[in-house]
Amino acid sequence: MQTSTQAMEAVGEWYHAWFTGIILTTVSRRGAGPAAELVFRVFRAQQQARFLPGLEKLGLADLPPAVAAARYHYLSNAIGGVGVEYHEENSGKAWIRYPPPRWIWQGTAICGIPPEVNIAMLRGWHAQNGVSLGCPALGFVCTGQTVEGDPGLEGYYFEHDHLLEEAQRLRFTRAERMPRFDPAQAPALPPAWSAERLAKAKRGYAMEYVRSVLQAAQAQFGAAEAGALLGLAARLTAMQHAHPTASALGVAGQGITAFLLALAAAQGDVAEQVGDTITQREAGLLRGLALEPPLLHAWAELHQGAALAFDRFTALEFSVAADVLCWKLPLN
Repeated sequence: MQTSTQAMEAVGEWYHAWFTGIILTTVSRRGAGPAAELVFRVFRAQQQARFLPGLEKLGLADLPPAVAAARYHYLSNAIGGVGVEYHEENSGKAWIRYPPPRWIWQGTAICGIPPEVNIAMLRGWHAQNGVSLGCPALGFVCTGQTVEGDPGLEGYYFEHDHLLEEAQRLRFTRAERMPRFDPAQAPALPPAWSAERLAKAKRGYAMEYVRSVLQAAQAQFGAAEAGALLGLAARLTAMQHAHPTASALGVAGQGITAFLLALAAAQGDVAEQVGDTITQREAGLLRGLALEPPLLHAWAELHQGAALAFDRFTALEFSVAADVLCWKLPLN
């Protein structure tokens, strides 16, 4: 087994890959419009749940709105392992930039993301921060998008001298560019953020997006359709990522049983093997979510995809009974 830090980072990448896969599968199977709606729902839910509490935790709540919003994105994304830059022009104008490679659309996945899907992310979160802060004059100006060929997603928070209507909270221009990033002038995390704490935060960052997309997809498409869509994305993602994830977990070449046990442990869950069955009392990823059975089975497709990657003749039987998750292993 790898160290807890390495294992937690592997889990973060595992769920990060599934989240990206879900959006791409929605684009390819349902189209850009439904994919954009799904991304909007995910990021608005994240914004409402995370933004104001995050400001308090990071000690940003008393700053001017534009500065507070930009610093939040800089620090929270840095904690999550996302490449990010910051520039504070004045108390009413602060820049944020996500340079390539973009975390959310990892690798060549960015080639399959329509611009409206990327814009939905900004609509869902960045355009709402002024409302959450009680500053309806605060808007976000996007000056570049990686999906359009720009060298990063960038823009700035700007506090206007008038109230903004909803359609004015996000606007676009190519007339400005963020000044060169100076790390020495950027906000810094407190020294208490150890390597292990950062690894745990990165794991949680990716898992929270998956929690949000499970709920958002169920609400948008209905349980049956969402389960089929996310389950397909899970199987495809797992088949692509099972071997590198097994290596990162320290169980390469040891088969699906060792993989499932190591994955559960790295997620902070407890699983055990009894005979031909692996049981897991609770999955932290799913804790507190009101998911219908098709969404639970969609999550389980991650495990089936891994099993198929290791041995294409392997078929796991997944079931849930009294909140106990069970995988029946094939008999050799």
